[in-house]
Amino acid sequence: MESTLVLLKPDAVKRNLSGEIISRFERRGFGISALKLVRLSRDVAAKHYEEHQNKPFYPALIEFITSGPVVAMVVTGPHAVSIVRKMMGSTNPAEALPGTIRGDYATTMDNNIVHGSDSVASAKREIAIYFTEEEIYE
Repeated sequence: MESTLVLLKPDAVKRNLSGEIISRFERRGFGISALKLVRLSRDVAAKHYEEHQNKPFYPALIEFITSGPVVAMVVTGPHAVSIVRKMMGSTNPAEALPGTIRGDYATTMDNNIVHGSDSVASAKREIAIYFTEEEIYE
């Protein structure tokens, strides 16, 4: 069993897409092991995106992710990291295939609906930012 962090970004929450996106993961057979609606502080956002700190898009990324509530969740199942990333589609919505979350709902790189961990190691690090062990249910 593998777990990954998924964030439904402020644009997804604002557009009332949370239930639709969560149901896609459930219909695929994944479990939701933890779930919460949160407003990220700049400190939490900085910790989450620390690998992008010196990139030109970093300030806009922090501004966007802290602009409204996000749904943070732990999605669990076989090969969760790789399958969830395929379900999300390309980071650039213009390249995301129809049928993927970004292909169906995202319009720009800045507002691309969803985040998913890119590796098992990243998933462990990111999950710990948002959830305590007691908040995660198997």
